[in-house]
Amino acid sequence: MKSNLQSKRYQMSMKQVNPKNLLWISFFRVISSLLVGGLFYLIWLATFLFTSPKNTLIEGFLWIIAPIITGIGFTTGVFYLNRLVNANDGQFLHILIWPLTGCILGALIVYSFGPMLIVFSMLALGTLSILIREFLR
Repeated sequence: MKSNLQSKRYQMSMKQVNPKNLLWISFFRVISSLLVGGLFYLIWLATFLFTSPKNTLIEGFLWIIAPIITGIGFTTGVFYLNRLVNANDGQFLHILIWPLTGCILGALIVYSFGPMLIVFSMLALGTLSILIREFLR
């Protein structure tokens, strides 16, 4: 019920917005998600390099959480920009599905070529997933 009410509020607020502004808002959502996703990846990378795990179990765990941390960063960028423009565009977990899927797929595709290359595919597919989300809305 609450989600349905939020959806109706969002639709009512979007009826008052100029279509050109919607395009700009979507553009800034994608840019902010990319910036915050990249920042979260850099934080993960600094943590990984600072700890420099000698145990393969810990190293494996850190590699597994890399796409999750980056996906949360993408979601945080979209979520907080929505708060800035007062667009009630879904809850955090509803937004998280898109970039998390993109980041996990990116990491799975490129990991076999070298684990340090996953940053490029995670950022590319995470951004692509946010673009698809904005297009489908």
